[in-house]
Amino acid sequence: MKRNILIVLFMVGLISFAQNFPTGKSVLDKVDANMSANTRVLTAKMEISGARIMRTMVSKSYSMGDKKAYTEYLAPAREKGTKMLKLENQLWIYSPTTDRTIQISGHMLRQSVMGSDMSYEDMMNDTPLLEQYKAEVTAQEMIEGRKCWVVTLTAIKPNVTYFTQKMWVDEEKYVPLKVDLFSKSGKLLKRTIMSDVKKVQGRWFPMSFVYKDMLKDGDGTKMTVEEIQLDVNIPDSYFNKVNLR
Repeated sequence: MKRNILIVLFMVGLISFAQNFPTGKSVLDKVDANMSANTRVLTAKMEISGARIMRTMVSKSYSMGDKKAYTEYLAPAREKGTKMLKLENQLWIYSPTTDRTIQISGHMLRQSVMGSDMSYEDMMNDTPLLEQYKAEVTAQEMIEGRKCWVVTLTAIKPNVTYFTQKMWVDEEKYVPLKVDLFSKSGKLLKRTIMSDVKKVQGRWFPMSFVYKDMLKDGDGTKMTVEEIQLDVNIPDSYFNKVNLR
């Protein structure tokens, strides 16, 4: 009898502990409050680690919500003038080398962006997570000395790129510090590590991102934010195919 009582008390303790977890939705809502903006202008340096060489590129991006985005590469000289335009679920790229604009679609979206660990599909997918996934806080863990909620995201739509995501969210600042992306079979496909979290216009934002394709060799792709402006006016002309040339 005493043993049964102890088991019951132990189970009640576990349930009470789990009930102290916030809901997945509440955590992601706070993450969105930090990471999302009506408009964003961002200058970033991207360092791509290959098997033998390191390539560094600088780009400036303009985005409006999750539907429109325009990016121009500023350096190095070989890539300077390359431009990308996203409108809804369509993507175009202009290459100054060939003086041609091509549309990226279908299986081509899975190709690497400029040889990085990110695909065009990754870059295109800005849909709010709660529209694609069921979110549940499943644990608490430490990442680089920071207490984090571990949020498990399971797809609720059949056409998502990654069936499951596991996200470590800073409990104080509500910024993701690590994200793992899995296939439907449970295979780890990609990992993102975020750091150097700073206050930007009253909200927390990571200034350093390391993207790693877990199926490729190399140390991954590091993106460092050099300048960022949120909720600024962006002329609509930026999001026009004419602006690509």
